[in-house]
Amino acid sequence: MKTLDIRTNAREAMVDLTPKMEAAVTASGVENGLCTVFVPHTTAGITINENADPDVREDILAALRRAVPDGVPYRHDEGNSPAHIKASLVGSSVTVIVEGGRLRLGTWQGIQLCEFDGPRARKVWVKIVKG
Repeated sequence: MKTLDIRTNAREAMVDLTPKMEAAVTASGVENGLCTVFVPHTTAGITINENADPDVREDILAALRRAVPDGVPYRHDEGNSPAHIKASLVGSSVTVIVEGGRLRLGTWQGIQLCEFDGPRARKVWVKIVKG
């Protein structure tokens, strides 16, 4: 397993992890298998979505803010309940097929770390297995 340290710079952001995941697959030497990306935090998530147009990331964050607003009287008193809910909606991991030593992502797809309670230092765990 490989651990990546990612620093986020905003309260909410989507950070492109695709180049780091591609490098991890190359370094692993695995030609065919699976790459699982997991974030061990309760206020961050991992998703696969369009990676070509940065407006898509902003649209996703804006939609999540509308769906899970700040200022609602949540019971969790740390003040970051919306971040916990958004992380649950997005999910904490993705798995991508590795074929020919490369991630099998669609033409426009990328792997994104979703920050909902930043800025913070985050860990991302990557496991690449031969299959």
